Amino acid sequence: MNTQLIFIHALSPLHAGTGQGVGVIDLPIAREKATGLPFLPGSSLKGSLRSLCPKEKLAQVFGAEVGLSDEYAASSVQFSDQRLLLFPVRSLAGTFAWVTCPYVLRRLARDIADTGIQGLPTKVPRIANVAGCLVANPQTSKITLENTTKVYLEDLDFTVQAGGAEDVATWAKWIGEQVFPADSDWGQMLAERICIVHDDVFSFLVETATEITARIKLKEDSKTVQDGGLWYEEALPAETILTGLALFSPLPASKLTVKETQKIIQDITKQVIQFGGKATVGRGLCHVQMTQEGL
Repeated sequence: MNTQLIFIHALSPLHAGTGQGVGVIDLPIAREKATGLPFLPGSSLKGSLRSLCPKEKLAQVFGAEVGLSDEYAASSVQFSDQRLLLFPVRSLAGTFAWVTCPYVLRRLARDIADTGIQGLPTKVPRIANVAGCLVANPQTSKITLENTTKVYLEDLDFTVQAGGAEDVATWAKWIGEQVFPADSDWGQMLAERICIVHDDVFSFLVETATEITARIKLKEDSKTVQDGGLWYEEALPAETILTGLALFSPLPASKLTVKETQKIIQDITKQVIQFGGKATVGRGLCHVQMTQEGL
């Protein structure tokens, strides 16, 4: 199998920026032009993994630096942008919910089909209206108020609609197995906190519920704020989960098979990896998982 799904779990706020902003937020995060959904650029993923690759395999897997060699000019693996899958939102019950929407799940189903993996969830639940939502199991969900079917996310309230819970549970189980393959407790936690909302509601939440931090730069002598030393940074909250594709196509000159290339990437991702900007203040620490089938 030449294509694998990648899942990224943010352990700290993730700032994949676009440079200087023109609005209230000085340093916004990268967003898709058409949908407005946040993403982690594939170049950021590739750059971080490349920096951790063993030197003896670097040119064969990621290609030689321009001008140093012509033998391995291109990379043996290509990464798509890592798109938002589950967005953590403050919840009145259960601390927070992992929120997604039908559109995002349809994109994931399309990516699953591209990998050729069989027997995975493809039926996407529908949300009847903007006031409705779905959880995996209303009786065991941590985000529904006790003895009710109400869910409160930020300052919005939703009613759990009838039907569709089995499909949500199927998605939650499969995603949990991919993101937390060695930790069933976290997989169960995801199933207890997953919430599917209307596409329009999801767009509103990812626009208004990201993490905004005010940063200042002080004068050395007086410890007061320098002129122009106050700015606002945007980040995806900790516990955000993103997903994308990795396409493996080793060049003949690299002498690596697809499985050998996949194994090298798999070994690199066994450690915590930093993505995006603001690394020195702890931003962007993530776990990375590839789908296990075919490896």
